[in-house]
Amino acid sequence: MSKQMPARGDLVDEIIGKYSATVFRVAFIHTKSRADADDIFQEVFIKLFRANVLFKSDEHIKAWLIRVTTNASLDFLKSAWNKKTVELSNELPTEDEHDFDTRNLTRLVKSLPSKYRAVVFLYYYEDLSVEEIAKTLKSNKNTVKSQLSRARSLLKNKLDGSFADV
Repeated sequence: MSKQMPARGDLVDEIIGKYSATVFRVAFIHTKSRADADDIFQEVFIKLFRANVLFKSDEHIKAWLIRVTTNASLDFLKSAWNKKTVELSNELPTEDEHDFDTRNLTRLVKSLPSKYRAVVFLYYYEDLSVEEIAKTLKSNKNTVKSQLSRARSLLKNKLDGSFADV
């Protein structure tokens, strides 16, 4: 007997269940807006449903989703629509909305320039290696290392500055 492949919609549902938080967080880290991240989230999974891609592994699926989400986010940020709109609420999603330290740290990460936000997010929040980040962002491994180092330095300076007032 041959093994029957699940329907395309079932595979997409499974992938959405497994990677929806990752896609949303990647979109949010770029756009800084829940509404815009929601729009990009939908766009990414529509692309997945329409795509005729055979994934080799879970890592391949995750890398594809991060790459497509990053591209969709950057396209959105360059769009005329985005340049003519103003965000009403810039709330930051966190796992624990009452955890001040998490909100403060996430706020500091969010204040980093985009190229640093992306690598920090992928490294610390998504647990990707430097090599995986470089491949996902189509960047050089040493560039990713430099961006991580600079981001850490910026975060350290911001954290030191925030404690100087205490």
